[in-house]
Formats: sequence, C-alpha cells, structure tokens
Amino acid sequence: MGIKYKVDETFFEKWSPNMAYVLGYIYADGSLNDSPYMRGKYIQITSTDKDSIQRIKRWLKSEHKINSAKSSFIGGKICFVLRIGSHKIYNDLFKLGLYPNKSLTIGFPKIPEKYLGHFIRGYFDGDGCVHFAKSTGSKGQQIIKRVRTIFTSGSKTFLEQMNDSLTKISINNAKIYPSKRSYQLICNTEDSIKIFKSMYKNTGVNSFFMRKFKIFKEYFELRPQVVDATIKVILCSHGKGHVVK
Repeated sequence: MGIKYKVDETFFEKWSPNMAYVLGYIYADGSLNDSPYMRGKYIQITSTDKDSIQRIKRWLKSEHKINSAKSSFIGGKICFVLRIGSHKIYNDLFKLGLYPNKSLTIGFPKIPEKYLGHFIRGYFDGDGCVHFAKSTGSKGQQIIKRVRTIFTSGSKTFLEQMNDSLTKISINNAKIYPSKRSYQLICNTEDSIKIFKSMYKNTGVNSFFMRKFKIFKEYFELRPQVVDATIKVILCSHGKGHVVK
C-alpha cells in the first residue's frame, strides 16, 4: 500500500472563493482518474506555471509532491503536476460535475452566483488568455484598438453554458468559434472589462496567475478613460500601490 499524504478532504464540501477558484482550474487543467485495479481514485492538476500549482497545493493543505515533466503537447515546455489520491475528493468533484475523460463532453457546473467570478478566474488561469491590439501613432503615441478575453475548451457545450452563465454579469456579446481541436469563447472589449471586474473583485493577495492580470493592468494604464472606481480599487489592491489616474 502506498504512502498516505495529508490533504484537506473537506475542501470541496462547501463553496468558498478559494474552492470555486480551484474547481474552475480543475475544469480547465485537471482530470479525475479511477484506477479500480489499484483501488484508487485520483485528482491530477497540471500547469506550466509552478506558482499556480503551489497555490492550489497550499489551499488544499496537501503534503503531496509536485512533479515536473516535459510536455509533448505544448512545445516541450516543463509542466508541473500535482496528483492526489483521495476517494473523498474524487467523489465530491464527481458530484460537482467532473468525471474522467471530460475534455470533449463536460458541461458547465451549477455555481452559486456569489462564487461565479472566482470559478471563472480559476478557469481563466487554467485555460484562458487576454490580449489587446495596439499600434503606434504618427507622433509615436500608443493607440489601443481593443482588448479580447478568450476561454478555450474541447467541449462546445461547456462554453455555450458558460456563455449563458455570463449573462448574470451582463456579458451579452461573446461568441464561440471553432479552433484547432477545441472551441473558443471570445469576449469583446466591453465584455472583457466586465469579466475583469467579476474575476478580480474582492480577491486576496496571491489568489491568481499574476502574469495574466498584468496584461489587463497594462491595458487600463494605456486606456485610463475606461477605468472606473471598481477597477481602481482592484488595481490598487494588486498593483503594489499603483493606481491608474
């Protein structure tokens, strides 16, 4: 019998901001594995960002090791893997809509509206991106054209149901497009700003992937006219005291 490492097996019993975030991350970059021959049930979370895996491990109060390996799917980048054996966690996640081999068929879970932004932030950190188009004007000034937020999934159903859920935060113009071996839910500038506020409002220090947040931050610094009071508070909370004026 293998070594039994400690982990908070009650973590997914009750909704909380951290629980919703981790659930979103697992929906994006996690998997469930049932191994009857080993009488084991496992959860595995994978990321190229070690900080994200360490954050989740800390929240789960896990003593499991984080392993690393070179990925054959993403250009040979190093991936970090947290694998936890727990019937209790596996069964709780199953009740929340996860199951083995989920990538092409998974649906969007039922999430209390209070925690929707935290779940979306977790999914975004796992399988989302943000970028904006900019150019240089005739006088050397930066011209910002638009910002887009993109969520990717192998399951079109998941993105369709996510899109429906986003109407709760007044996201009404997102579109789904086919991509290589997956689908993308793409949000325009206006909706991206609403998503930013939903994902990062009332978040603690070190509660998300900072590199993606900084792309939003750069956009707001270049487009200060779109910054409202909510965005100012978020940027001040996570920008080391810097506030967009």
